[in-house]
Amino acid sequence: MAPQWVKEWPAAVTVCDENGIILEMNDRAAEIFADSGGRKLVGTNVQDCHPEPARSRLKSLMDERRTNVYSIEKAGRKKLIYQAPWYEAGRFKGFIEMSLELPESIPHFVRDKR
Repeated sequence: MAPQWVKEWPAAVTVCDENGIILEMNDRAAEIFADSGGRKLVGTNVQDCHPEPARSRLKSLMDERRTNVYSIEKAGRKKLIYQAPWYEAGRFKGFIEMSLELPESIPHFVRDKR
């Protein structure tokens, strides 16, 4: 069970195991995927939630244990999608996907010392 802060955090968080079985979804993820079943997706394969070619890309990411970061725009809202492997004691345990809605403009700061 996810800690309370994750449950109510405004970014959608979906966690799956090494075989792609969805283990957990926070409140925002359940809300976003309500039309697909919401929390009823827990126990199903995350691959089944993605159409081609996204399904094949996700399988490749999971097989190769690579991180994938990109942005999308849907229904006039911009989102940052972050998909990454998670580990316990150095052992691959699965994948986490976070989807965070972005404001129309984002300040960008370069923090390197000059």
